[in-house]
This record gives sequence, structure tokens and C-alpha cells, in this order.
Amino acid sequence: MDWAALILGLVTAQRLGELVLARRNTRRLLAQGAHEVGAAHYPLIVALHAVWLLGLWYLAVYQLPAGQSVNLFWLLLFVVLQLARVWVIASLGGRWTTRIIILPGATLVRRGPYRFLSHPNYWVVAGELLVLPLVFGLAWYGLAFTLLNAAVMWIRIRAEAAALEPQ
Repeated sequence: MDWAALILGLVTAQRLGELVLARRNTRRLLAQGAHEVGAAHYPLIVALHAVWLLGLWYLAVYQLPAGQSVNLFWLLLFVVLQLARVWVIASLGGRWTTRIIILPGATLVRRGPYRFLSHPNYWVVAGELLVLPLVFGLAWYGLAFTLLNAAVMWIRIRAEAAALEPQ
């Protein structure tokens, strides 16, 4: 069995499912009177994540020697990050999207990981972008995408903070 293909297949299925959930939540929030902020940078986020995942498929499945083992420590850490991801999504419930959607009059979520940390989803994503490549011994790849993500998150967090400031 090719562990890289299995792991990446599961991650790909998870991400596609999350996009369906995010789209449904976004439509519902917009129907309730919400509006999107920072839409101009959203294609950068989509492109970053798509290239990251496609590149992992290429490198881990097609370029690494057949039968190369995965690093179990990093795989376990990635699983922990997935549990954190589920916690974030569950804590936001119907307000979780991949976009910045502002629902006027809604209070900020302060449960789950949001009790302890600002932007826990962004921290989880940053960890994933670094850790999953490490599962396959691709440290340079993880570091490169972590740095690219930091640049995009700098734009996104500023847009989100500005949108959430009291008017």
C-alpha cells in the first residue's frame, strides 16, 4: 500500500468536504444579511492551498522512492492538528467559512479554542502546511509554503481585524 497516496487522498477528501460545508455556510450567512470582506485576497488563499496539495501529491506520490516510509511522529502531529481543526469548525458551527463573512450584530465566538487564542484556525492551517510535508520528509516544501502562507495571512488578518472593528 502506498501510504503517501492514502494519506493525501484522505486529506484531499477532507478539504473538498470542507469546501462544500464552507460554501453552504457562506450562502446561509449571506441570506441572513451578512457580507463578505477581503474578497480580493481570497483567490491567493485558494491558489496557495491548491498548489500546496497538488505539489504534495506530485512530490510524495510520484517523486519519492516507492515504498518510502512516512515519519510517524509528524503523522501523529498532523492527526492532532486535524483534531484541532475539527474543534475550530465545531466551535464556529454555521459561522465557519473559508471566507471573511461578517454578520452584522453577531457577537464574536468565544467558545472552544477561541477562548484561548485569536485566530486558532489560522494557527492550525499554518501547522498543517508545515507538518504534512514533514510526514514525507519534505522539510523544504513545508517551510516554503509556511512562509508563503504567512504573507497571505498578514493580508487576511489585517482585513478581518479591520472588518471586525466597531464602526
